[in-house]
Amino acid sequence: MNIHEYQGKQILKSFGVNVQEGIVADTPEQAVEAAKQLKIDYNSDWVVIKAQIHAGGRGKGGGVKLAKNLEEVKQRATDIIGMQLVTPQTGPEGKLVSKILVAQDVYYPGASETKEFYISVLLDRAKGRNIIMYSTEGGMDIEEVAEHTPHLIFKEEIDPKVGLQGFQARKIAFKLGLSGGAHKEMVKFVTALYKAYDTTDSSMFEINPVLKTSDDKVIAVDAKVDIDENALYRHPDYAAMRDTAEEDPTEVEASASNLNFVNLDGNVGCMVNGAGLAMATMDIIKLAGGEPANFLDVGGTANATTVKAAFNIILKDPNVKAILINIFGGIVRCDRVAQGVIDAYQEIGNIPVPIICRLQGTNAEEAKKLIDESGLKVYSAIALKEAADLVTKVLAEQA
Repeated sequence: MNIHEYQGKQILKSFGVNVQEGIVADTPEQAVEAAKQLKIDYNSDWVVIKAQIHAGGRGKGGGVKLAKNLEEVKQRATDIIGMQLVTPQTGPEGKLVSKILVAQDVYYPGASETKEFYISVLLDRAKGRNIIMYSTEGGMDIEEVAEHTPHLIFKEEIDPKVGLQGFQARKIAFKLGLSGGAHKEMVKFVTALYKAYDTTDSSMFEINPVLKTSDDKVIAVDAKVDIDENALYRHPDYAAMRDTAEEDPTEVEASASNLNFVNLDGNVGCMVNGAGLAMATMDIIKLAGGEPANFLDVGGTANATTVKAAFNIILKDPNVKAILINIFGGIVRCDRVAQGVIDAYQEIGNIPVPIICRLQGTNAEEAKKLIDESGLKVYSAIALKEAADLVTKVLAEQA
């Protein structure tokens, strides 16, 4: 689950990580009041107006602006709130900005002595270990650094049995070229950052940039946080940070029906029980000459209610030319699933695309008989190859 920058900073601050302070605003008027408060608290005439969306590269898209007085604060906030912000990570459609962060200016006098770094903590799935990835070249062009000068990207593996060790934090600070007070501050920063990542069950913490100020403070100027959704039951306070307006509306609807759904760009809708079977089904679709329009796992207890919800979600995609239902009847009986398909079909009404229903497992023969005798526009199959052939057939008919 992705969260906004201001929320990520709240989490970081709770673990002792120094952050660029800020106040969230939904309107230009609120932004002005936030700027007044920051001036009182930090005695700085300059503030930063930052769009809050679930995407990086906001500065390149015009979503991060400096303001030197209250008049500029209001104008910058007016320009950013409501804009469709396009960044390298949003795609050409961009994202609507509904809130901003009015943040303190941390690039105070002595800017020639400041330095931006990149630090992230994430899981290396190949090695089964957390890693800290860091670079001396932080800032907006970190993607180019990774592509053109990968030798400037460093990694530190963390042994899960013992966690981050002190010598590793010191090594990171040393390789970032820091000494004296800045070295000590970076050691504390990295230690607190890793503790935040580990304790919150996060998938990623990306801080870009990490700023060494002119007086040797180390501050998180940005925070991109991805929390593992499977662990949210342990963190109800973090679960409440979810902003569904930033997510695909169809995926939000699927989540409300307890369906695991990911939208794709193909022409064949998938309805499957089990993640592994869903992946195999997507392969079958491609072998049959189609492209999967989605990943949709209805879980191990498919019934008329879940099947109907799945149909409704798949049919929202105008590119879908056929639907392949692939259910293995292990926990559930195939005939019950077949009846669920029939009931859902009849309740929804006219479904404009052909449906291939492959049911295998307990009572598969009975399920096929139910489908065949239903009188509905549903093709039944038992073997996987049979289902693939039917996909090829209906796509050819749609061409």
